[in-house]
Amino acid sequence: MLSGTAYASIQSTNILILGDSLSAGYGIEVKDSWPVLLQLQLDRGHFQIVNASISGETTQGGRVRLAKLLAEYKPAIVIVELGANDGLRGYNTAEMKNNLDDILLKNKRAHAKTLLIGMKLPPNYGAPYIAQFQNVYTELALKHHVSLLPFLLEGVTQFQADNLHPAAAAQPRIVNNVLHALKPLLR
Repeated sequence: MLSGTAYASIQSTNILILGDSLSAGYGIEVKDSWPVLLQLQLDRGHFQIVNASISGETTQGGRVRLAKLLAEYKPAIVIVELGANDGLRGYNTAEMKNNLDDILLKNKRAHAKTLLIGMKLPPNYGAPYIAQFQNVYTELALKHHVSLLPFLLEGVTQFQADNLHPAAAAQPRIVNNVLHALKPLLR
């Protein structure tokens, strides 16, 4: 389900968010989620956020859904915030990398700039897997020459009871993280 202002005007430049529960506003009011707050920070006459994030989404799911979203919304920028669920489920990082690689290629073919957002895993996943997981983002950003926000939740200290999803009070910090990485693409 697309939240907020999914129906963009012809004059707007669409920014598509392809993400998981961290971008879908899981556990908080949608109006308090970082994509809605980001929209408030942008020139609404020029930039329109299209939030296509789904709680539980994996890189495979995003890969499958992307072509239709690109055709429908013709975004100038795609924010890719996927991989956390792949990592938490212990999925093969080579498959995750392949899925993200395909997503970045599709964005490039659609002439959309990309902001790739990375995640980090808890220490109980083990150093080798954590390193493989985090390297996926760095390697793909370099390969495709796309902007990278290494960790969406950098500096976030307020979480919901599950200790995975940021609280509503943390959403402004996330907006600052995203906006800092996004600004060069807005020119």
